[in-house]
Amino acid sequence: MSQTRHVPVMLQRCLDLLAPALEAPGPRQPVVVDCTLGLGGHSEALLSAFPTARLIALDRDKEALRLSGERLAPYGDRAALVHAVYDELPEVLDRLGVPEVQGVLFDLGVSSMQLDEADRGFAYAQDAPLDMRMDQTTGMGAAEVLNTYPPGELVRILRAYGEEKQAKRIVSAVVREREREPFSNSARLVELIRDSLPQAAKRTGGNPAKRTFQALRIEVNGELAVLERAIPAAVRSLAVGGRIAVLSYHSLEDRLVKQVLAAGAANTAPAGLPVVPERYQPRLKLLTRGAELPTEEEVAENRRAAPARLRGAQRIRAEER
Repeated sequence: MSQTRHVPVMLQRCLDLLAPALEAPGPRQPVVVDCTLGLGGHSEALLSAFPTARLIALDRDKEALRLSGERLAPYGDRAALVHAVYDELPEVLDRLGVPEVQGVLFDLGVSSMQLDEADRGFAYAQDAPLDMRMDQTTGMGAAEVLNTYPPGELVRILRAYGEEKQAKRIVSAVVREREREPFSNSARLVELIRDSLPQAAKRTGGNPAKRTFQALRIEVNGELAVLERAIPAAVRSLAVGGRIAVLSYHSLEDRLVKQVLAAGAANTAPAGLPVVPERYQPRLKLLTRGAELPTEEEVAENRRAAPARLRGAQRIRAEER
């Protein structure tokens, strides 16, 4: 597994967003959390750019933790790598005795390693077992979802998580085919999707299987439910002055991140109060105008950066206790 091909997305911009919080003088060693360690590209850059900082990095994928452990070994005890899903951040910090952190980074979606390892079944471009679990030690794989979910539930998943307009057509074909023979590999699913879509739907938006694969992956890993818990938890973990940066790769993730950060940056006072009490004041200040996009140069160098959307915020007020 070569780590050289792994190019972290919007790396410099993420470092710039977090820098004021990680370089600010203070009595304590600054702590930064990489909630999505992957192959460790962002984590390595954080440790290198902020030599006084301590890193806590989470990943649910044991193979990612092993590979990143080798990569980050030179940083010794400045890096603590933890096998956990990112909504478990409060428990991880509690266990490590860290009451608050100065920086949090999320790089959502599938890691380069998971896409590049054919046998994981994430990529529709190569035939592989339909697995898609980020943590292969637990839970139900994509084949089991396809073979056992009721048709109505499959339609809901494809529409909600893949924004797939042709969900009913695809699911009808899946149900017919799974009765003949259960699904096990990705190539058969890709072919079935191609065959069941009208010509017009095949002409736009890249590989016609993309949306279905995204939907299955989100379902298998509970990604949106985890994210709904994780972003508010990460915001609560920030010290005053602390910063969060979140990279999303599809509109469902980005919308969720936007809602949480916007709510934190809103004044929640009832209309007409002459003075706004502390408990209604915004907790966050937004650091990005909308979502920032990668540059054309970056997309040319790293096609996986193309769909990225970056949002950042700073904690400006403590939670009301």
